[in-house]
Amino acid sequence: MNIITFTKHKLPLRYSFLIPNQASMETHDFSFTYSTLALTELPMCLQDAVRRAEEESCRAYAPYSGFQVGAAVLLSDGTLVGGNNQENAAYPSGLCAERVALFHANATYPDKEPIAIAIVARRDGLVVPHPVPPCGSCRQVLLESEKRYGHPIQVLLYDGRDVTLLSCVHDLLPLSFSDTIL
Repeated sequence: MNIITFTKHKLPLRYSFLIPNQASMETHDFSFTYSTLALTELPMCLQDAVRRAEEESCRAYAPYSGFQVGAAVLLSDGTLVGGNNQENAAYPSGLCAERVALFHANATYPDKEPIAIAIVARRDGLVVPHPVPPCGSCRQVLLESEKRYGHPIQVLLYDGRDVTLLSCVHDLLPLSFSDTIL
């Protein structure tokens, strides 16, 4: 099991004018735990989700970046819903694989809770040999689904050999925007 800890550090002297009275500032830490496992160590339903995400990555439409991403959402009844990134020449008009899969799952099966999402990325036809986490927008959307359904969604990041497993999306976005801010 691995633990990542983020600590707020003082800014370099040239930026110190941005934060008055640094000596009286209260600092905070946050950390999260994740596991790295061989694909075969996962329960079969999660292995299937990773395999589905890998298949979905092959069908991604990424003619501009060449970065193909696939995602598979595992629902509470065992249903797998896949998605892949869909690029557009007008870059903001494209969508990431995670949001394609999750929006499809929520629209098609609104009464079935998402319990996990597997993500696989490839470049030049090969799975990227390191974990590729969701972008910030996808993290925010995934976090909203955690809140909507009232339970954590596991995140599985596959690198072609091992799976990085996070127990919830909130670990990826600890200082998130939420309805309590509105």
